Amino acid sequence: MKIMTTLGSALLLVALPLAAAAAKPVIETQDDLPRHTYELNIKVVDLYAEENREVLRELADQVQADVEGDLAKYDIRDDNTVQGFYSVLGTIAILEGRWQDYLDYLGKRRELESKDANRLTMGLFGEALATVELAGKGGDAEALQAELTRLVEALPYSTVQDNLKSGKGRSEILTEALVLGNMESTYQPLVDNTGGEISYDVASTLVSVSFTLDSFIPNRAIVGTVYADYIAANDVAKVDIWAAREVVLPSTAKGSPVVLSVWDSGVDTSIPGLASHLWTNQNEIPGNNIDDDKNGFVDDIHGFAYNLKGEKVPDLLRPIEEKFGVNPADLQGHAKGLGDNSSNIDSPEAAALRKYISSLPQEEIPAFLENLSLYGGYAHGTHVSGIALAGNPFAELLVARMTYSHTQMPPKPTIEQAERDGAMFRAAGDYFRDNGVRAVNMSWGGSVRGIESSLEAHNIGDTPEERKALARKLYKIGDEGLREAIGGSPEILFITSAGNSDNDVKFDEFYPSSYEYPNLLTVGAVDIAGDETSFTSLGNVDIYANGFEVESYVPGGDRIPLNGTSMSSPQVLNLAGKLLALAPDLTMAELRQLILDGADDKQLETRTIKLMNPKASLALLEKQLAE
Repeated sequence: MKIMTTLGSALLLVALPLAAAAAKPVIETQDDLPRHTYELNIKVVDLYAEENREVLRELADQVQADVEGDLAKYDIRDDNTVQGFYSVLGTIAILEGRWQDYLDYLGKRRELESKDANRLTMGLFGEALATVELAGKGGDAEALQAELTRLVEALPYSTVQDNLKSGKGRSEILTEALVLGNMESTYQPLVDNTGGEISYDVASTLVSVSFTLDSFIPNRAIVGTVYADYIAANDVAKVDIWAAREVVLPSTAKGSPVVLSVWDSGVDTSIPGLASHLWTNQNEIPGNNIDDDKNGFVDDIHGFAYNLKGEKVPDLLRPIEEKFGVNPADLQGHAKGLGDNSSNIDSPEAAALRKYISSLPQEEIPAFLENLSLYGGYAHGTHVSGIALAGNPFAELLVARMTYSHTQMPPKPTIEQAERDGAMFRAAGDYFRDNGVRAVNMSWGGSVRGIESSLEAHNIGDTPEERKALARKLYKIGDEGLREAIGGSPEILFITSAGNSDNDVKFDEFYPSSYEYPNLLTVGAVDIAGDETSFTSLGNVDIYANGFEVESYVPGGDRIPLNGTSMSSPQVLNLAGKLLALAPDLTMAELRQLILDGADDKQLETRTIKLMNPKASLALLEKQLAE
């Protein structure tokens, strides 16, 4: 903290020792948080069996002591982290029957929440449960339903409707088998690899799941009924603000071809709506398995591709049916059903998904979850590309494929793999520059803590501090490569999604959304009405676009809606492509400014955000061209 120099020297001599004594160590990034470890000597799923309740409570007591110690010792400069600590303490309070303590922690969490909808809907079921217990009516289902109804009906529907619809959907698909199967496949391999030593992140999750299993799932029908009744009584379709802002360039417009890239999981280039937009490498002969133009890539006709190991491959879309023996059409139905169920859309796919999950035994949950993740990566780049190209006949798509992991156990982090990833990032930057790309979308990211978690899963590092240091080293290798790709391409606009973790990307050091470059825009997500989504990350967001129920192509050519900042980011790429098509000589600074100057300011309770407005940005360009 900077000390005010207007104070006299004598006063400073007195004040400095007092300030130093009172100051706490400051935590400015997630990586600065202290590490805690715990011993777990039973199977993960056995932790929740009645005969092992004492083991669960002992683990909870250790976690509570560490959380309370960290809150007392450190000045943590991130509200989401502190809020998470209070959430864990609240769960432990419920586990121990300390109902008023839970309500007190809930109040503290709400004070730290910046999103109106999240604050209003936070802990509703827990609040109802605690209130009923304190009134001496524990176990009375009618009293619980009445209290939850009272709380829900007091909410402003226009503000909370998306969260309530998502909560209703969660109550309809969450089963004990789903929760336990997920926990077993995610954490049991880690516990086995480490000999039972687990980090705070794992331990706090295991403790928190007790609330889901003990309290939420037995009462999920009550939650679903209360939410469904409130939604049915109040539901009015939100007004779509985006249709009026949309601009479609006619093919007869005076425009120039513009090369755009979607740096993602690959694209189904056979879809007619995308095939007509493909950039073509004129110096490469298709199908001869030769690097004709000597650029290091074989048969890179419409772009380049890397597999999960960071190796160059020819396929611009991962062949999951051939490689994993799955039917993409079946997985597409599950993915659409999951999204529809979360948005309170009673589609055939949503109904089929609910029925399917309800019948799944615990041992089949891991394969189901991994297949959903596999399809998510498979479809992601195609969906993003459809959004980026819509309404722009001058856009040429250069496909840039990387490959995402889909397994519950993450890939093993190594120096060699980090170096391959860093080389991939640099090569991508070179490729974009060499082939005239003007703007790139990046709906992905990573963090140093994510690497540390993967190291833990594989029991790499003898101590938490050693693991932390290695994670930083691995992170730096990839981070430097990505920074070189972006910073070394000053005439290319890079556009990235903020993330879907409702976190501060700068505190968490999430790349690339935490970066600040003059040729980078970070995009958050709002819904069809321009209301901030519950999931969108914060901390470094330049502009917001629609990321809720956005329809686009998936492999095979069908169109389905998906949610996420992954869907909002390519809408900014879409706008950039249209501006560049009409004015190819725009400098990077001019392009970026047109996007930001055309955006509308929206005042939230705690801050102002910018909503993308293509029509306004294009009008500003038209005015500039006329001058």
